[in-house]
Order: sequence, then C-alpha cells, then structure tokens
Amino acid sequence: MPALACVEAAAPHPGYGFEWDGALPAPGAYPRGASTTEGGGDLTAAEYPSPWSTDLSAALYRIDGWGAPYFCVNAAGDIAVRSYGAATVSHQEIDLMKVVKKASDPKAAGGLGLRLPLLVRFPDILKHRLESLHAAFDFAIRSNSYGACYQGVYPVKCNQDRYIVEDIMEFGLPFDFGLEAGSKAELLLAMSCLTRASRKALLICNGFKDEEYIALAVVARRMDMNTVIVLEQAEELDTVVETSQRLGIRPVIGLRAKLRTKHSGHFGATSGEKGKFGLTTAQILSVAQKLQRLQMLDCLQLLHFHIGSQIPSTALLSDGVGEAAQIYCELARLGAAMRVIDVGGGLGIDYDGSRSGGSDMSVGYGLHDYASAVVRAVMFACDRKHVRHPIICSESGRALVSHHSVLIFEAVSSTTTKAEPLSSIGPNFASLLEELADDARSDYHNLRAAAYLGEYETCALYADQLKRTSIDHFKDGMLGLEHLAAVDGLCELVAQELGVADPVKTYHVNLSIFTSMPDFWAIGQLFPIIPIHHLDQRPGVKGILSDLTCDSDGKVDRFIGGQSSLPLHELGRGGVGGGGYYLGMFLGGAYQEALGGLHNLFGGPSVVRVSQSEGPHGFAVTLAAPGPSCADVLRAMQHEPEVMFESLKHRAEECSAGDAVSCAVARAFDSMPYLVHSRADPVCASDGDRTDGMGGDSEGCGCCVCGEEEGEEWTFMRCLSV
Repeated sequence: MPALACVEAAAPHPGYGFEWDGALPAPGAYPRGASTTEGGGDLTAAEYPSPWSTDLSAALYRIDGWGAPYFCVNAAGDIAVRSYGAATVSHQEIDLMKVVKKASDPKAAGGLGLRLPLLVRFPDILKHRLESLHAAFDFAIRSNSYGACYQGVYPVKCNQDRYIVEDIMEFGLPFDFGLEAGSKAELLLAMSCLTRASRKALLICNGFKDEEYIALAVVARRMDMNTVIVLEQAEELDTVVETSQRLGIRPVIGLRAKLRTKHSGHFGATSGEKGKFGLTTAQILSVAQKLQRLQMLDCLQLLHFHIGSQIPSTALLSDGVGEAAQIYCELARLGAAMRVIDVGGGLGIDYDGSRSGGSDMSVGYGLHDYASAVVRAVMFACDRKHVRHPIICSESGRALVSHHSVLIFEAVSSTTTKAEPLSSIGPNFASLLEELADDARSDYHNLRAAAYLGEYETCALYADQLKRTSIDHFKDGMLGLEHLAAVDGLCELVAQELGVADPVKTYHVNLSIFTSMPDFWAIGQLFPIIPIHHLDQRPGVKGILSDLTCDSDGKVDRFIGGQSSLPLHELGRGGVGGGGYYLGMFLGGAYQEALGGLHNLFGGPSVVRVSQSEGPHGFAVTLAAPGPSCADVLRAMQHEPEVMFESLKHRAEECSAGDAVSCAVARAFDSMPYLVHSRADPVCASDGDRTDGMGGDSEGCGCCVCGEEEGEEWTFMRCLSV
C-alpha cells in the first residue's frame, strides 16, 4: 500500500470499479523521514516529555522569564499573581481565574456581572515596583557613598488613569516621588495630584510649550510646588522669561540635552543628534549665556536627557549618562545652580523573558544593575570635575506600571485550514475529478501515478500544478464549484500526508487589537500572551488570534520568542470543554489604554482593581467599572444616542413592532459592543451599574422589561447621558 493512501483511496486505478465511502486514513508522518516545512507538526509532543506538568507549561510560555517575580503557575494549572513579588507567601497568591469568575459571574450568583474583555489591575504590584525602584537606587547610593539622593517622577503619559496616578502619589509619598507632564492637560492632572504629595516632590514640565502651558507651570511654582520647566527648544526660553516676569514669579529652569549617544531599534529613534527633542551643545551654551546676561543663571538647575525607551544594556546606559553628566558639570562650571540630573526614561522590562540586550523586546539587566550604572556614571564625571553630586531623577514609567495590569479575554471559537472530509463533497468525488478539463485531468492522473510510485516531491509538484490550473479554469467559468472543492480537498489531503499542511488554527477572541493592544499593530510590540488556566494540561494546538474587528490587521500572529503561533488547548469536544477558554496579555500596563482607539466602535474593557486580602479567596475587589457601552462609544464620535433611540422607537411604533422592539434597542445601546457568549447567564443589572455598592463614573439603572411604562423606558435611556 503506498504511503499516500489518500490519493489511492480517492480514485481507482484505470479499469477498476470505484465506490467512494468517504473513509480516509489519518494523515501520517512525512514518508522516509523527509523534512517538513518550518512550523509543522505537533507543538509540544516532540519537545516535552509526558506526563504534562505545570512546570512544563511555565517553561513553554517562559513565565519564569518575563513573569518573575509577580506571575507563576499554581497547582491547579491557573496563573497565580504574587502581589509582593518574591516576598509573597503561598497563601497570599491570587488565582487569576478566581478573579475572572468573581468579575464575570452574574450578581445573582455572587459575581459582579461584568462583561469581558476585562482589565485586572493589581495596585499591590504597582506599590512593589515603586518601592523596588527606590530600594535599588538607595542601595546603589549607599554602596558607592554617593553624596545625594534619588528622587523619581512618574511620566503620566504612560497611563493617565486616575487611580494609577493617585496610587503612585500615595505609594511614593515616603520617597518624595513626583510627576512628569508633557501637555497642559497632563500638567493640570499632575498639579492636582501633587497637592497631596510631599512639597519636595518634583513636577517636571516637558513637551512643547506655549504661553498658557508656561504660565500654568509658573503658577504651580507660586503654589509651592517643586516645578521645573524643561526647555525642549531654545525658543521656549524667551516665553519662560517673559511669562515669569509678567507674573512676578522666578522660575526653575531645566534643559533637555540632545546627546550623541543613542541605541538602535525602534525605541532609539527618538534619541541622538537627530532626535525630536532637545538642545544641541551650541544651543545649551547660548541659553546659559542668555540667562547670565539676564541675571537668571541661578534659575538653571536641572539637566534632562533621554537615550530612548527600552535601553538594552547597562553599557549603553553608562555611555549616555556619562555624556550627560559631563554637560551637567560644564553647566555648573559656567555658574548655573545645578542640583538635579534627570536621566529620563529608558529603564526597560523583559517582554520575552530572554534577558537579552539584542532586541526591543528584552533588556539585559535588572533594577539594581540599572541603578548602579546610573549612580556610578554620574559620580565618576562629577568627582573628576569636583562638582557636587546632583539629585538623580528618572522618569521610569514603563518599568513602574507595565506589570500591574493584566488584560483577560476569551476565545469564543476556532477555525482551521484542515480539509473537510471528502465525503462531504459528495459520493461522486472521483467522478468530479475525472470531469476536469484535459490539462487538469492530466495533472490529476500524474499525481496519482507519482503517489503510487512513492515519488513524493513529484507528487507535491503535480498537486500544486493541479490546484493552480483548476483555479484558472474556475475563473474562466470552465469549472463548477463542486469540481473546485474536490480539487481543494484532494490537494489539502496530499499536503497533510506530506507533512506540509499548515497546522495552525485561528482562535477568534472577544477583543479589539486596535483598542487593547495598539502597540502590537502600530510598532510590532510583542506582549506575553498565554492561557491563564488549563496549564496542567498539554497544549496540543498551534494557534494565532483573530479579533472582532472587520480589519485584516486585527490579528496576533507574532509572539514572544520569535514564534509565529501560540501553543493553545483544543476548544470544544475533546478539548478544554465548557466554561470558556481565557487568555491573558501581560506587561501591558503602559501606554496601551491611552493609545487605544475606537476602531469599529469597540471601546475599552471592563476594569477591576484587586488587592491581596486575608479572606477565603485571598483577594478583594476594591473597584469595578464596566466597559464603555455602545452609547458611550457612539457619543465619543459625536453621535447622540438619545436622539438615535427616539428615531428608532418612532420607526418601531410606525411598524407596529410593539414594546419588545423598543426594549431590545434600549438594551443594545446600554450594552458593551463586545460579544456576549451564549454560555453566560443573562445579567439583569445594567452594564452601567457599579458593583458591590462602590462609587463609580456612571449611575446605575434597571434593565428595561417588555411592557413597562414609556417613562420608565426613557429613564433607562437617560442613563446613557450620565
């Protein structure tokens, strides 16, 4: 029996009768040990031993690389959150699946009634990150006998969420932690939050500035805030001087230096001599001389620079900090009252768990390495020039907030390119192939002959030629749909037998890539994405993720580790069964929420804040907020949901559709744009409700019930405008 039994089974030898029964042998390994295409075959069976274990899942998904010390796999096969890092004891671990269940279960079942996707925030991790950053600098300062302190700021552009900024102010209070703003709106946010912070906390004013921005920053100084106006362009100096003189307030000024040092890759494009921001050495000298003429050189107190985000190595970091420190010392020599060096952002995180400095997805150092490199480089330059050690400031937003947010979403279905059983084409499968045009039928016969002789490379060539020829005939109207389906089915079976068929499944997820992970689409940023449960089971499928949007770019087909697919578990019968299949995107706490748009009018996810507690589940939900409703996203695009509802209600009355139609339309306006999985129990409470009696951004209202009074129905709709 030839190895390519599918071809022989599909068609009789000349001169023999044939009756197709639809049975095919299972596709086998590539004959004679020949190679398969890259990415073929089973994902895990050949690489990992049996039986499967949670440790093998941790290794497969690199959890110990990118997730340590905050994420691990527990004995139940779920992702566990370790809010206090390595200091977390086992009973303090938070089972992420229990959080999802609490958030998504109906209120009647003790849940919060929130719909997915779900953003879970862990403020305890945020606190641990801030404390760890400060501890790293404190250790480096003490171990090197550095003569000043570290005073960080949080750049609010990383994530402007109210509770995140307020948390950072609370957690950073013992460390005089401050804020950085890059626009007028961010400056107002920062000023408001700093009213509850230490008066020593820095308020760094970056970005392009007009007179309004500068006036606001000068006023902040009058409010006894430690405000520094950083000149991004030399022209800004005139506005700063004129505005401060008009308001009668002496400003504190900083300069952003445009360094020669830069790193390659996407994140290094904003640094170096051709960077978007900063002053050249000639401009820095000109600003210092002008301030001296104005008798304001004592106002110049800070030097700022930015090598680029995700600095890959401490060698590059030391080089850039050393260059900036020389400029700092020269400004001090010229008479400026220098006291702060702001090393900017750049403290990277390890997205792929490789701890490598060779790509934008990883870094080859930790917090202590980073802090030590900065302290030593500044100290070395200042000691050589006999300059007093400055306060060291950093704008380490990505490193602070990335770990504390986890995006949870559900895979609702999957599809594959695997051929349908030939029996589904019909009982006359072989006769359909014999009815092909002469050139296509000749390819088919040659394919059969090559399969019978075991000439597998020739077999693949004829299959490809048969398919191309048949497609041309179909386009010309010479071939019926049944004939083309028969050719496709045969060629796919041949590919499977040869081991060259694409085994990757597409998992359809209840998510918008453009809204929730825009950096993946825009700049190719990779985030760790893994199942958050069933990790005690072997993943037997290679998958890519396809979102809900009507856009071909709405898919995730690149993953950490250079992989073009993700190990996943089979859905449905023979797979993980009912109850939903949940995936998590990790390390996405920086930038994604602010950058996400409303493509296809999909809004943001529901949000819960979860803190560790000593209760039975080990956690407490301290805040829960439903995601934006259809009315919310429509209103964001200048539509008027109330007017829209009235027009639809009027049309329903004209058509005598009854109250049920108006009710359904009202509920649709108030619902999130994402899918409601059929397995979920209906939730009576409106999505606009805050849960557990917690205060929120919107008022709650009861669901519309068919047959209610018109006034009650409109009360339901009025919630859309709150």
